[in-house]
Amino acid sequence: MTTSEVHRAIDAVWRIESAKLIAGLARVTRDVGLAEDLAQDALVAALEQWPQSGVPDNPGAWLMATGKRRAIDRFRRDKLLDRKHDEILHTLERDADTTAALDAAIDDHIGDDLLRLVFTACHPVLSTEARVALTLRLLGGLTTDEIARAFLVPEATIAQRIVRAKRTLAESNVAFEVPRGAEFAARLSSVLQVIYLIFNEGYAATAGDDWTRPALCDDALRLGRILAELVPAEPDVHGLVALMEIQASRLRARVGPTGEPVLLLDQDRSRWDHLLIRRGLAALERAAASGSERGSYVLQAEIAACHARARAAEDTDWRRIAELYAELQTLTPSPVIELNRAVAVAMADGPAAGLAIVDRLRGEKSLAGYHLLPAVRADFLAKLGRTEEAKAELERAIELTRNESERALMRARRDALGAGRDGSG
Repeated sequence: MTTSEVHRAIDAVWRIESAKLIAGLARVTRDVGLAEDLAQDALVAALEQWPQSGVPDNPGAWLMATGKRRAIDRFRRDKLLDRKHDEILHTLERDADTTAALDAAIDDHIGDDLLRLVFTACHPVLSTEARVALTLRLLGGLTTDEIARAFLVPEATIAQRIVRAKRTLAESNVAFEVPRGAEFAARLSSVLQVIYLIFNEGYAATAGDDWTRPALCDDALRLGRILAELVPAEPDVHGLVALMEIQASRLRARVGPTGEPVLLLDQDRSRWDHLLIRRGLAALERAAASGSERGSYVLQAEIAACHARARAAEDTDWRRIAELYAELQTLTPSPVIELNRAVAVAMADGPAAGLAIVDRLRGEKSLAGYHLLPAVRADFLAKLGRTEEAKAELERAIELTRNESERALMRARRDALGAGRDGSG
């Protein structure tokens, strides 16, 4: 293999093995920040040695063994070893250079280790932004630069978030473990929130020129699928996976030939990925099979499934979608959910019914800067023939949105109203 081929192989191995590697090293060192440093050391060693020696038969085990040896070196250099570090060093030295340990390095405890890493990276002691960055770094295998480009923020900002997050975990003495009992449900909710935030930023980018960033959706889907394998008895995990699979099935149809946004009712449904739809519906069935009450992600997945099952836009069961949004609003009250319910009600019972709901939301402080509130209201007003009011609402939506593609779409709708068409959709 040429050097460039080896480097491509190393990149592929890192994408596959980095989360397992960091998780395994965190188990033995009891320090997530140190584990990532050791994993990076192992990666550097691979970049130095594999071009000459070739890619080993079990690259993951090679990286794990190298990371453990680097840990031994680091602990030996530390002249202030405490009892905890003495115990860790003894364990590492016992396992080092053992063939059986090399072969089993990646596989031993890997499910438990990955689950521990998931819960640690998404720990509530961290800010939401820090959880997202750390999860993509430790579990997604993304570089700091890749995360920064995905979220359109300076690389230094992401680097600082990751450094502060690891420091916070260490200073807070966050245990590298899976929470038990009642704490498990609360912490799992934090994990699901982080994964869905990553997916949503890919599905509908909040800022920048592109309306979608499919790579982020792929990262979130991979994390969700891993989590579903690790905790197969949790219905809301399957619900989230179902929701992401079905939503991701529309990505190709969400943009036109020049990258312009294409709204749901205007999409060419032949471009939807039907394999992802089938996977999503299967995940939804797994969630339902648990017999538990439907959680928020399961309800959202059922809403997505209503769209996925409709062969044409006019076949959509909007009344059922409105009912599901009402159930979701009862479970997790939110002005955004109510705004979505208004759209479904308008499709089922007419724009006046939807406008009545939206008008009740206009005083909500949490929606004061939310561009979709005036955008939805403009749609209803246009359909009711109240053109000037609709144009004014679209102007407000244009001012509030930070995504250039979405802003262009709203300008086109506003201009269509000025040309005498209703500009709805």
